[in-house]
Amino acid sequence: MSRAIYAQDSVISITPAMVNQYGFISLANLDGWIFKQGTDPLWAKSNIDLKGWQPFKPGDLSEKLADKDGRIEAWLRIKIILDSAFGETPLDISVYRWAATDLYLDGQLLYSYGNTGSNGKPYTEYNPTYKLPMAFNAQKGKEHLLAMHIVDYLSVLPPFHLKSSSRFDDLIISMPSHKILFFNWSRQNQAFKTIWISVNVILSCLFWLLAFQNRTEKNITLISIVSTTVTIVVLTDSYIPFPGLTFFSFRMLEMVWAAFLSISSVLIIVLLVQIFERPITRLLKWLLALIVLCAPVIIIYASQVALIFEISLVNTIYAYYVVTSWRNLKGAQWAVLTGILLSMVLGFVLAFTTTNVSFVFARILYTGVFLSFPLSLLVYVSMRFREIIADVRKNAAQVVELSEEKKQQALNQQKILQDEVNRQTAELRSTLTNLKSTQVQLIQSEKMASLGELTAGIAHEIQNPLNFVNNFSDVNTELVDELKSELTVGNTQSAIEIADNIRENEQKINHHGKRADAIVKGMLQHSRTSSGQKELTDINKLADEYLRLAYHGLRAKDKSFNAKFETDFDSSVGKINVVPQDMGRALLNLINNAFYAVNEKQKNNDEKFEPCVSVQTKKLHDKIEIVVKDNGNGIPQNIVDKIFQPFFTTKPTGQGTGLGLSLAYDIIKAHGGEIRVKTQEHEGAEFVIQLPA
Repeated sequence: MSRAIYAQDSVISITPAMVNQYGFISLANLDGWIFKQGTDPLWAKSNIDLKGWQPFKPGDLSEKLADKDGRIEAWLRIKIILDSAFGETPLDISVYRWAATDLYLDGQLLYSYGNTGSNGKPYTEYNPTYKLPMAFNAQKGKEHLLAMHIVDYLSVLPPFHLKSSSRFDDLIISMPSHKILFFNWSRQNQAFKTIWISVNVILSCLFWLLAFQNRTEKNITLISIVSTTVTIVVLTDSYIPFPGLTFFSFRMLEMVWAAFLSISSVLIIVLLVQIFERPITRLLKWLLALIVLCAPVIIIYASQVALIFEISLVNTIYAYYVVTSWRNLKGAQWAVLTGILLSMVLGFVLAFTTTNVSFVFARILYTGVFLSFPLSLLVYVSMRFREIIADVRKNAAQVVELSEEKKQQALNQQKILQDEVNRQTAELRSTLTNLKSTQVQLIQSEKMASLGELTAGIAHEIQNPLNFVNNFSDVNTELVDELKSELTVGNTQSAIEIADNIRENEQKINHHGKRADAIVKGMLQHSRTSSGQKELTDINKLADEYLRLAYHGLRAKDKSFNAKFETDFDSSVGKINVVPQDMGRALLNLINNAFYAVNEKQKNNDEKFEPCVSVQTKKLHDKIEIVVKDNGNGIPQNIVDKIFQPFFTTKPTGQGTGLGLSLAYDIIKAHGGEIRVKTQEHEGAEFVIQLPA
């Protein structure tokens, strides 16, 4: 008998006896199916030439039939007779496969699952979510032709099988009881899965919160990581694909699930070793590596053997540590052992009783497997904290007991310490008083030192007007004698000319006398304590005066000293409100330091060096800027931040108190201004003062 004749004459009878415990009949693996690759709408008809068709079950479709583009398109047909024993019972039909399928009954399109593209629209894979079955209105007791047009593609993810080769691949005829069973099953499954995910997510969040609050407890951090990986395993368990899920996403979930199953298994074992206080041996490391290597095998080859091997190996390691650690466990460790043991026992029961128990009972067993260990970790953490609190209380009791013993000693020591504190307080107060007095003396010494430096310059400055006064006085004496002589001889015109000369000389004497008076007043003003009253002061004139006084003061002390000084005054600066004595002291200290710097560089340099100090003023919007610049050795960068500190000096012992720049800084700040320094070693320093205009 040829295959074509066999295929044409074979008719499969569908009887109520074929209905399984779930209320449906599986057709995908029945004998009697015939198969042909390609597509032709006429292949759904009854009377066609079956040449080239061959016996083939829908469940036998594989990637070997795909073309170079990874696509397979084929038709499968079977003739069935629904037994009249079904009577008036309404039957339903469902297709569970990722491939797009058109289902025909007696040559007429019954239902489309996804889109095969035969209607001109793009191909769309079918999501085989457990939806309620569709009505199968086929007459009982009559022969019917059931045909399937299938379009499928190879998966782009390993193991690169046909999408319909996934775990969902069936064509079923179901009884009314199946709808009720499926509805209850779907609702109960969703409820249980929601419980599993919710509990694990809550536990993960709780463990991480505890880990962040107790970072010294390393086991809690490891527990948080384990709980998170277990949560991901439960979350990605795609035993039932949900609506809207693509095959790519479905397969990705399977791969993530396989990867995190291995990761969580390894981490749980490491956690057990840590909690049970066992060493990590070389053998254990090799076994953990083997568990990790199972993940890519499961992912790439979708190997159930590798999955079973991994689960068996993990449970063997669990069993080993449970048995070998039993006698040494104490306290909170028992909670973890109980969780692992309960999970193993329930898993064992589940593996051998799933097909013989109700769906609800099976899900209760799954709940025990998924939640017993995470909940045992919660119990462990709570018991561990109770143990820690108990230890703390015990230690606290010992501390209190010790404190009672020391209390009397402390009381005796307290009186001694109080007396000592009173004595030292009196000494500190006396020391503080002396320190304040010494500080005042040092500040006054700095002022007197600057006054001493001014004296020589003032003497030089005052000498010029005094010389003019003396010279013009001598000239006037001679002119008076000449005037008398001219008057005696009656030469009135000459007498008048001489009198005019005397008058001019007297004016010059008066001018230079006032000049000397101004210098003396300036010296007195500098020497006395500041009144603190601000006055409108010509900053250009003040800066020029103290520049010259400082220069002549150094010249008077050191005849060999010679330096160039320059000024660049902005006439728009005008007068500003300052305390003249204080501002003069600040400028004098800066200028003296500048002359000192160029003088020191000149002593250590060749004759080509030309020392120079410049003072510049400038108007900047609402501020006045005064710049004192020299071309000396500059200030080393490592001490720039210290130069304004009191008593800090770079001068040799006996040549400076270290208060000059500190006083200048305080004076500038008291005027609401600021002072900063720009320096480059061996290139000089530039002090910039900015005052409110």
